[in-house]
Amino acid sequence: MIGIVDAQRPPLGIRLLQTLRKEPDWLTMPAEALEAFREAENRRRASALIRVITGFPARGVTIGWQPLALPDRELRVRVYRPASGPAGLPLVVHVHGGGFVGTAVQSDWVNSYLAAQLPAVVVSVEHRLVAPRVPLTAAVDDGWDVLRHVVAHAGQWGVDPARVAVFGESAGSMVTALAAVRARDAGLALRAQVLVNPCVDLTSTALDYPSMREHADSPTLTVPQMELFRRLAVPEGADPRAVSPLYQESLSGLAPALVVVPTLDPVADHGRAYAGRLREAGTPVQLTEHPGATHAFLSMPGVVPQAKAARAEIAGFLHGRLAE
Repeated sequence: MIGIVDAQRPPLGIRLLQTLRKEPDWLTMPAEALEAFREAENRRRASALIRVITGFPARGVTIGWQPLALPDRELRVRVYRPASGPAGLPLVVHVHGGGFVGTAVQSDWVNSYLAAQLPAVVVSVEHRLVAPRVPLTAAVDDGWDVLRHVVAHAGQWGVDPARVAVFGESAGSMVTALAAVRARDAGLALRAQVLVNPCVDLTSTALDYPSMREHADSPTLTVPQMELFRRLAVPEGADPRAVSPLYQESLSGLAPALVVVPTLDPVADHGRAYAGRLREAGTPVQLTEHPGATHAFLSMPGVVPQAKAARAEIAGFLHGRLAE
């Protein structure tokens, strides 16, 4: 059991990584520098060496990129499929975190494990990242359009359209939560939604939570990073409530939710608040907290031991919801 002192400090591996990396000046970074940073960081997250931190994929699962043609654009998705699985498996549509940085590859560890253990086909969306001329609505549309496309072509994908779940991490949880709302409104029945260290508020109250003050200088997410993300995600004149799941008009009738919160996270109270709103709306919700874990911990099992427990609870939750 994690002691009280340990639960108030990031894992040793995270602290060591923090000493080796220099924090950019996020709020003064010009667009060109941000683009260069993103490209370098995504190469790092997709490299073979980084698997020591991000975890090694499960055996017996095929992993590969696949182009997905939508009516007005083409995206890439990363597909995880049991090597010997039958047709008609459940579908899990996943959205990685990062906001202005990130790639589906960083989530190979958890997604391959889910594909093997459920078993299921996991489709991870390589969505458009927020940038000076790319608001968060682009990623929200990407997540929703991929979900609709795969369900509409379930036979081609070898999945059961009656057993579908969505799963998002960090900024990807915004995309996932909003996809769950759109699915309800469109009559697309989801079995479950999983939201890990979710960021659900981009309005003027986004930085007002106690966890934002307590963990403002967290090793894996800082308040300046959040400020930059808000600035890029919601351009001047746009309505931040439109991309803030916490401020959706109705959260009733949604798929049952698992909300996973690491306690040493600036957005920990975002997750707690959203779980509360779901509960008040009558949507079944399970809130779990992981003492001593930091933001994005599920993508760093090599240095955050709590990631394994979170992965197991996600698999258990989805297994129960996606059973035939």
